[in-house]
Amino acid sequence: MKLTLGDKTLSTVIYALLIVLGFAAFYPFWNAAVISFNSGSDTMRGGITFWPRAFTLENYAVVFRDERLVGGFAVSVLRTAVGTLLSILAMAIFAYGMTKSWLVGRKFYMVVCIVTMFFSGGLIPTYLLIRELRMIDTFWVMVIPGLISVWNMIIFRTFFKGMPAGLEESARIDGCSNWGVFFRIILPLSGPVLATLSLFTAVYHWNDWFTPSIYISNVDLLPIQTKLQQILNSNIMMEQMSQMDSTAASHLNRMKTVTTKSLSMATMMVATVPILCVYPFVQKYFVKGVMIGSLKE
Repeated sequence: MKLTLGDKTLSTVIYALLIVLGFAAFYPFWNAAVISFNSGSDTMRGGITFWPRAFTLENYAVVFRDERLVGGFAVSVLRTAVGTLLSILAMAIFAYGMTKSWLVGRKFYMVVCIVTMFFSGGLIPTYLLIRELRMIDTFWVMVIPGLISVWNMIIFRTFFKGMPAGLEESARIDGCSNWGVFFRIILPLSGPVLATLSLFTAVYHWNDWFTPSIYISNVDLLPIQTKLQQILNSNIMMEQMSQMDSTAASHLNRMKTVTTKSLSMATMMVATVPILCVYPFVQKYFVKGVMIGSLKE
């Protein structure tokens, strides 16, 4: 169909607006990346926009030489992997059970779950509970308290309810137990919603810095996001650099070009890029997984 002048004008305006919005969203990330590759002392002069003016890899060298930051990265990876796996498994099992009309107290459980979406015990009661459970200063405090997301569970539940009942009946005729039906039939057919909610859960675990800052004092258990937050709010990296022992003296001249800001940007890139790399692999499942799971009844 031939476009009129008004249609062409409207399309041009829409595309121009989208380009401007896209640029506004992408530029801060690009500028942070540029600063991370620029000499810190040169960055202090200002004027760094689209390209490094004094290219250097020293910012990243300092980040990866610091064992605590490398350890924090390892903790973040482990937490994301373990937390996502256990959380998705727990929510899927919970949601599958909630789809069964013969489950005693199903409506009561659902009401209790929904109430928790609007009300919480507060920070102090939660801290006291975590302390009584002896999870303070442990790895599991970053995994178990956030194991169930009610919103994600509801999406799982709605998705499972949309599956043909004949699938389960056929499996049971073939001798499958409840666990067999769940792991052999339900989960393999839930690829879109599993991929989508796995990504959402992984992003939550990867980006969460607040939980470890409240419940963990052991530096070796802090994820890189919490350490990045400490860097952004203090001069901790510069203090560490000034306290280097004689074995690092050969690096002093190069480190004169490193500043807190440049190190912050480099650390932020290290903490951000890995989770961004996951998006292209599951992007095709977003609309299908979320829309079917949240709307279909």
